Amino acid sequence: MKLLTIVGARPQFIKAAVLSRYLRNNPSYGISEVILHTGQHYDENLSDIFFREMDIPEPDFNLNTGSGNHGKTTGFMLSGIEEIILSQKPDVVLVYGDTNSTLAGALAASKLHVPVAHVEAGLRSYMMKMPEEQNRRLTDHLSTWLFCPTFTAVNNLEKEGITDSSDITQPSSDNKHVLMTGDIMYDASLYYQKKIVKKSFEEGFILLTIHRAENTDDPVRLSSILEAINNLSEYNFIFPIHPRTRKILSEQNLTFRSHVKLIDPVGYLEMLSLEAACFAALTDSGGVQKEAYFNKKPCITMRDSTEWVELVDSGWNTLTGACTDKIEYAVRNLKIPSQYTTLYGDGNCAEKVCKILENHKGKL
Repeated sequence: MKLLTIVGARPQFIKAAVLSRYLRNNPSYGISEVILHTGQHYDENLSDIFFREMDIPEPDFNLNTGSGNHGKTTGFMLSGIEEIILSQKPDVVLVYGDTNSTLAGALAASKLHVPVAHVEAGLRSYMMKMPEEQNRRLTDHLSTWLFCPTFTAVNNLEKEGITDSSDITQPSSDNKHVLMTGDIMYDASLYYQKKIVKKSFEEGFILLTIHRAENTDDPVRLSSILEAINNLSEYNFIFPIHPRTRKILSEQNLTFRSHVKLIDPVGYLEMLSLEAACFAALTDSGGVQKEAYFNKKPCITMRDSTEWVELVDSGWNTLTGACTDKIEYAVRNLKIPSQYTTLYGDGNCAEKVCKILENHKGKL
């Protein structure tokens, strides 16, 4: 079986590192992998460092898409991916998550009648104005295999009429296989936690990340978030700032007070170090919500909804939106829940994905 894996953004590099390593270490599956990097994230600190430190094979193809409006970049990716599918003739196209790279890969494959495997399927924030929500919903409906990180994700798909047809020998985008595999990010956390070099950071800091378009592209929301953080001067924050966020702050003449330390984007291993050392996370990132939980750190999420509802239900995550008062209150009243349960599988997502795909060799 030839597998074309499509990645393009930081979270996808982390997920791909797990599955690619598993395939390399288990050649008996008979699955050869070709990696296509769309170039959606192209900055050294958002792309190259991940391939180096996580030992991801150098991409076989790079579209060098770069930045731009959604339509332009997605269209460019779609055209480039289509050409590579036609030349490489993969048996399966595998996509991760919910970025424009995810949708472009799924759409290009579907148009050419190549089955799509979607890792991290079934997530829903139920906010269609979010580009990520649009991408994940469309990708799920185009996919043949939907590898879900939680039972909530499985239930979300069922609400949309997407149910498991695993009794069918030859699955398709009309007769899908829906499987609860656990979260591949949990696999990554377990593996790479052993490799981090613990650094000394100032004691008792909050890890801050802001990058979602719903916050950065809305001057009112961004100003409200900034006001809350500046008002929380009794706390220290470390903020690995995305280049795009830094640019927007500069354009809007918004600045943080001295208790917020801005640093360049960090690689995955350093991010794990920050998450291990902080006492809480304040974020709008989906990945950081889970990584904080993996490190048993409470999280406050500056979004109106989250696809990781289990974290809110269990008390490990608090939603505040961009409301200044709610953010301040949540930070000043942080509590670590008394119970910690396993929410995201057993850490063997990559193995389960590969076994399912192996079962369909020669049947596609």
